[in-house]
Amino acid sequence: MKDSLRPGLRHSFAYRVTPDKTVPALYREAPEFQTMPAVFATGFLVGLVEWTCIQALTPHLEPGEQSVGSRVDLSHEAPTPPGMTVTVEVALRELDGRRVVFDVEARDDADLVCRGRHERFVIDAARFGARLAKKAGGAQ
Repeated sequence: MKDSLRPGLRHSFAYRVTPDKTVPALYREAPEFQTMPAVFATGFLVGLVEWTCIQALTPHLEPGEQSVGSRVDLSHEAPTPPGMTVTVEVALRELDGRRVVFDVEARDDADLVCRGRHERFVIDAARFGARLAKKAGGAQ
């Protein structure tokens, strides 16, 4: 990690919700999801929060480093229909070694959609890949 990665770092990202990011699209093989309202799915909201945090971190990482999510504590406070834009704002709250914790808030065109925290760890991508390959080999 570069010295530029410090608490207080802020980043925001805006995303226009499309129909393929709604609850019925989350697990197409699950009939239970198919009958749910066509609103921005919590699963995709979590992904959007992660994406925003990755964007915030990437310029502050050394070559060969990446980050992985390790904890998510988010509310989902209001539904967002397709066509609305969700803007996620993140602020680096805590840096403890390779562990980074972000405060998170997201709003759509009308409401507060989400708030909470997201934790990530900065990893050595090659080392992580080697561990994953070993694990995958043992699963076969």
